[in-house]
Amino acid sequence: MSKYQYSTELKENMCKAVGLDMPISSKTSVEICNKIRGMKLEKALVYLNQVIELKQAVPFRRFTNIPHQVATGPGRFPMKASNHIHKILKAAEANAQFKGLSVNNLIIKHISAQKGSKTIRYGRRRTQTKRTNIEVVLEEKK
Repeated sequence: MSKYQYSTELKENMCKAVGLDMPISSKTSVEICNKIRGMKLEKALVYLNQVIELKQAVPFRRFTNIPHQVATGPGRFPMKASNHIHKILKAAEANAQFKGLSVNNLIIKHISAQKGSKTIRYGRRRTQTKRTNIEVVLEEKK
């Protein structure tokens, strides 16, 4: 398990999903997580689909040394990271259904991305792969 975990205990109206050592960039994952934190689950899934289809850019607020997009400022279309985060949100939704929570009332209470383990790629130039750990906690609002 990763070093950083959700600090409080999960209650009956909460569920969790974790993706460990995902082959995506930590910087883009942090920006996506900052954008969708606090959103309703359905709205976040629609937003990620629009990012994957290149219809809406993810605004970059922390890592801003990139080109500007129309109406968002500095931003990009991180399709690969959006696809992986979409899968984690769907897994969290399945966990909520298994616990008997209402899927229509789910809100992303906590989502975080941290750097994962580093593996070395061998060859003429030895490089390290990008790995990211993502943790999602959904809460049912009445």
